[in-house]
Amino acid sequence: MNKKIGIIMGSESDFATMNEAVNVLKDFGAEFDVNVISAHRSPDKVHAYAMEAEKRYTVIIVGAGGAAHLAGVVASLTPIPVIGVPMATSLLGGLDSLLSTVQMPSGVPVATMGIGKAGAINAAIMAIQIASTANQELRDKIVLHKKRLSDEVAKKDENIREKLGLL
Repeated sequence: MNKKIGIIMGSESDFATMNEAVNVLKDFGAEFDVNVISAHRSPDKVHAYAMEAEKRYTVIIVGAGGAAHLAGVVASLTPIPVIGVPMATSLLGGLDSLLSTVQMPSGVPVATMGIGKAGAINAAIMAIQIASTANQELRDKIVLHKKRLSDEVAKKDENIREKLGLL
């Protein structure tokens, strides 16, 4: 049985952003779970989730805003990779979330993506890349994805060069 990719977020309000990661995982056909668990409001659930994570997941994507302790708490309790997605916040634009997620103490890493939707998309791609080390089907899909990205850039280059009469 292939393990899933876990997605957790600290609040239901994070779903608009984290749904970007869900959409990418769906596009790749990756198996995943989604949960709302708060490091501050439901610490027992976070602890139980993290302690059982290795049995169920290859990697966990964590979205959190404000104090953004969720990714660090999970990373401190499980040996599997944790990818943090800082949420944009109304007061500081997400800088608070970014710094809380990226500034982990030595020995407790959280792979931190950019703030907001682009970060959620990149977190899903990173999770697929990690999972693809043990899943050839995902590996083939990520290789194809990277080729498509390269082909898109080549086409844009050709379009610009053609517009400028350089071809």
